[in-house]
Amino acid sequence: MSGRLNSAQPYALGLFRIVVGLLFACHGAASLFGVLGGAAGTEGGTVDAGTWPNWYAAVIQLVAGILILLGLGTRAAALIASGSMAYAYFKVHQPGALWPMENGGEASAMFCWAFLLLVFTGSGAFGLDRLLTRRTTGEERSGTAADRTPVSA
Repeated sequence: MSGRLNSAQPYALGLFRIVVGLLFACHGAASLFGVLGGAAGTEGGTVDAGTWPNWYAAVIQLVAGILILLGLGTRAAALIASGSMAYAYFKVHQPGALWPMENGGEASAMFCWAFLLLVFTGSGAFGLDRLLTRRTTGEERSGTAADRTPVSA
């Protein structure tokens, strides 16, 4: 049983990355464009452009969420996303109360840890990172082999 679960691990990780990235991107889109119910606390509105930290957080959510969803630059995007959620938790939620259930910071805490996991695991299956790595590696191999082939006169 363990062998089957281990062989499915890259696919489960890839699906996890896709879902978490999509949810994170939706938060950013809601805050920036007023879709999907709008920004939290704005009754369907958006955050004002350039306001600290809300607008910047929304941009990070949208861009990092899309990159993570696609599996493109996953580790770097996840590191930035994790840091932004740690900031959100400790600066916005935690001063209100110690525990996430009391201070409304469950989503920030969960996103923070989910993205930190992706920093260490990478994109898993279905990511563009893996596709680009394979393509680059294949081109390097074929180019190197062609360079070693003697040219006949």
